[in-house]
Amino acid sequence: MCQNGGVPRTFPGALTLLGGEETFGSLGPMDCGERQAGMKVLLVGDIVGKVGRRMLKSAIPVMTEEFGIDMVVANGENAAGGNGITHEIMDDLLSSGVDVLTSGNHIFDKKEVLDFLDDVPSLLRPLNLPDGTPGHGYVITATKNIPVAVINVAGRAFMPFQYGDPLTAMDQVLKSLEPEVKVILVDFHAETTSEKIAMGWYLDGRVSALVGTHTHVQTSDERILPGGTAYITDLGMTGPGDSVIGVKTELVIQKMRTQMPVRFETAMGAGQFGGLLVEVDSASGKTIALTRIFYRE
Repeated sequence: MCQNGGVPRTFPGALTLLGGEETFGSLGPMDCGERQAGMKVLLVGDIVGKVGRRMLKSAIPVMTEEFGIDMVVANGENAAGGNGITHEIMDDLLSSGVDVLTSGNHIFDKKEVLDFLDDVPSLLRPLNLPDGTPGHGYVITATKNIPVAVINVAGRAFMPFQYGDPLTAMDQVLKSLEPEVKVILVDFHAETTSEKIAMGWYLDGRVSALVGTHTHVQTSDERILPGGTAYITDLGMTGPGDSVIGVKTELVIQKMRTQMPVRFETAMGAGQFGGLLVEVDSASGKTIALTRIFYRE
């Protein structure tokens, strides 16, 4: 993997970027001599509430200018007050530079989503739900005239829905794709690290990237698997940093102390951003460079 030598990058606010002190560490491909740059994709972890939307919208133009990002995929299932997504918020995120919004178990929290989910290809719900469920689990789009498949699938361990087998669901979709679709990005919305890791190995060499979402806590195990698949167990949360995975801390502590029902509210204040930047060779669909991104205001 090429290295960029720790070139400083600047974002609005005071930042701590993993991969080197105030650097983007191992992004690399921009300083790799004559090698042709591939497709650069920004994969963003669960957007939580107003703070998360602000963080995402401020990051996209800066990162696009700095790194020449070609495509943005973000998990938006918590974008509306921490639970679900509305048409207005979906439009706002898509118009700000997000190309595809993935989701998970909160996709149906706002009932209005049932009115438009079937009609918006760029908003996904988990693939492995029963036949007839509104919406769709994957989309084929394009950037730089290169076809890209984005797939959203959910895990089964400790999840609230009775999801179908994610392995079989992925097999079926991958088998259905046309041969020219080489760039394949997967959001695996799952609870346990073991299930996510197993899915990463199962899909290694068959997809360009497998990124985990749902836990809202970024892991530090980003890597390119032997078959060329970018992997991270969880992208982390893009939302309020001083919180318990996006919720006001005092409310979570109250529930822990009393064991009584508590109405959770999304925290405000300073934000954080979690994601992964990958460079994919569009001819082979393999990831050739990646960097984990995390910073706080």
